[in-house]
This record gives sequence, C-alpha cells and structure tokens, in this order.
Amino acid sequence: MKNVTVGIDIGGTNSVMGVVDRDGNILAENRISTTDYPEIKDYVAALHEAIQETLQKVTGEFEVKAIGIGAPNGNYYHGTIEDPPNLIWEGIIPLCDLMSKYYDIPVVLTNDANAAALGEMIYGGAKDMKHFIVYTLGTGLGSGIVINGEVLYGYTGFAGEIGHTTMVPGGRDCGCGRQGCLETYVSATGIVRTVEELFGLRRTPSPLRKVPSDKLTSKMITEAAQQGDPIALEAFDKTADMLALSIVNSVAFASPEAIFLFGGLSNAGKYLFEPTERYVNEKIQSIFKGTVKILHSLIPENNAAILGASALAWKELEKK
Repeated sequence: MKNVTVGIDIGGTNSVMGVVDRDGNILAENRISTTDYPEIKDYVAALHEAIQETLQKVTGEFEVKAIGIGAPNGNYYHGTIEDPPNLIWEGIIPLCDLMSKYYDIPVVLTNDANAAALGEMIYGGAKDMKHFIVYTLGTGLGSGIVINGEVLYGYTGFAGEIGHTTMVPGGRDCGCGRQGCLETYVSATGIVRTVEELFGLRRTPSPLRKVPSDKLTSKMITEAAQQGDPIALEAFDKTADMLALSIVNSVAFASPEAIFLFGGLSNAGKYLFEPTERYVNEKIQSIFKGTVKILHSLIPENNAAILGASALAWKELEKK
C-alpha cells in the first residue's frame, strides 16, 4: 500500500490541492474558489468535500498519512491563519482545528514561503542540505530559512520575513505599512518600480517606455533585457545589487550552504543570477567567501504550492 499526503495551498482567489507520494509525484489534483466561502466553516466543509473527490481519482491502494497546508500568515505553532492580508477572512482562523473535525491524521499549516523551503528539502535541490534559505521572488518576496534541517519559526511562528527587512530607511512604501522593505526592490513589482524610476533618471531610448505603467511586467523587462535594452539591464543590475546585500546579511546570520531563488523573477536566469553572484562576491565577509551557492529552485513552479504543502506533511510525520 502506498503512503501519500495531501498538500493544500490557500490563495486569495483559489485553493489548490493534490495527493502526493513520497517521491513528489502528484497522483491527483483539484481546486476550489477561496472567495466563494466568506464563512470559514463553509470553506472548510467545501475543502473537505474537494479533498474526498481528489482521493477518489487516485488509482491503487493508498493511505493518507497527513495533510499539509500553505497559507498567507500561516502559523505552524498554532495551526492558525492570522490576519491574512489577501484572504477574505479576518482575524485569527483556527484552520487546523476546523480541519481536524473531519480527519484524525496530522493536519499542519505554515506560510507559503516556509512550505517552499520544505518542498526544496523534500523534493528539490536541497535534498542533502541541512542549512539553506529559499527566496521566493513573486509579487512580493517571501523566504524560508532552514537551519539544522528544521524550518526557523522563531518565538512567534513568523520568523524569516526577509522580504520585510529594511534595506532603505525611508524608502519605497511597502504593503506592510513600513518603508524601504526588501520586497519593494527585489520582486516582480519591485523591478517594475525600478524601471519606472529609471525612466525619470535616464534619457536612454527603451521599448518599455511605450508600455503603460499599469501594464508593465517583470516578464516584459526580462524580454527587453534579452534584447539588450539598457534600461532593463540597469534595472536587473540594481535589483541584483539589493538582493546581494540581503544575501550577504543572511549569510552572516545563518551561514547557509545555499540560497535558492524561486518564482517569477528568478526565471530571468543569467540577467538576475550573474550580477547577484558578482555583487555577493564583492560584498561578502571574507570568512564566508566561497561558502554559499546561489541556485535556481528545482521545484517546478506550476506544482510548487502543492508540493511545498505536502512536504510540510511529510516533515511532520518524520517528527512523529
């Protein structure tokens, strides 16, 4: 009989789920609309129904050993989602307790960046590592820190918010209510802001100038960089410089074996990785020089959320 876990990722619009074996094979998938259920108990009931439908799609004999959930502001310690910024529910949501009314197996929860780190450790490039950090470079910047093979949760359960470390005091406004956070510079939205600033500083021609500001994307900037556009290349250089500063600070704190970059902005490849590596080598403390690798995540982006959540479940089973 095959052992499996269920991985669930709760997003602002949709919640996706999958049945996953220990090798990272997704045996069946499903999704529901998050926004259709303003009452959390109705959402959990719909989630349970969708999980049962998903399990019916799996062929052969199997046993579900645990359920892992990734969610914004997910607190591993308490199994709660706390004041999520982009979900329809407010306050503290005791999700694991609500799910446990339907299941007598472990149900565990964390935020999506910590889930990404666990996915990298269970299924990806960090399989043989005990010390590494994942930077998720999407609309914002999330991070998961693994030390001695364990995710760093800290005292509150919310440790590891590298995206909200202050890089420029009094800098760009951030969605968290503060200013100058890393994610306002190093993210898909951050690089768009950098390009728009460069438009005002440079007279250099660029095809990006023709794109309305509300339509400009990091993918367009990558494509422009591939064509040699100087504005796009300078934007990546500035982004890499800021990312490298964060990385050397993280290395001084945690001394990881590797930094994994994941998410949309990391798909820029050499335009992000090469200048980042150069700036890291320039800025890093001599005792750490040559000790840390900067790597692209090996988790497929289209399945990352489910795999990360399922990895959380496998990790919990190891502890038990």
